[in-house]
Amino acid sequence: MSHRTPVIEAIEASQARTDHPEFRAGDRIRVHALISEGNKERIQMFEGICIHRSRRGHNGTFTVRKISEGVGVERVFPVNSPRVTKVELVTRGRVRRAKLYYLRDRRGNAARIRAKVGGYGSKPAAKR
Repeated sequence: MSHRTPVIEAIEASQARTDHPEFRAGDRIRVHALISEGNKERIQMFEGICIHRSRRGHNGTFTVRKISEGVGVERVFPVNSPRVTKVELVTRGRVRRAKLYYLRDRRGNAARIRAKVGGYGSKPAAKR
């Protein structure tokens, strides 16, 4: 049960973003983020594995991890941030955990995640 007032929940619901695809931990996603360099702004893409997803309504975040020149890089993005212009789902991952922090210790093939076939709502065909 939420301890927030219905007025605050209504305001947050009206400001929530609905243009992001459904993704979970283990999915490879590409985030288009607006960054500012001096007086200019440009869009920078950050592609990696989603290792964490916090679903706290308006304050939800997700963490994306990639390996850049042999060094692990992680970025935390707020779900409803206006700086995140677009989120693309590249591939779905087949994992059994909600938080994939163990990938921080893995290197090379040990850090691979198997691809998931089908969507999240689909059930596999019944064996006959």
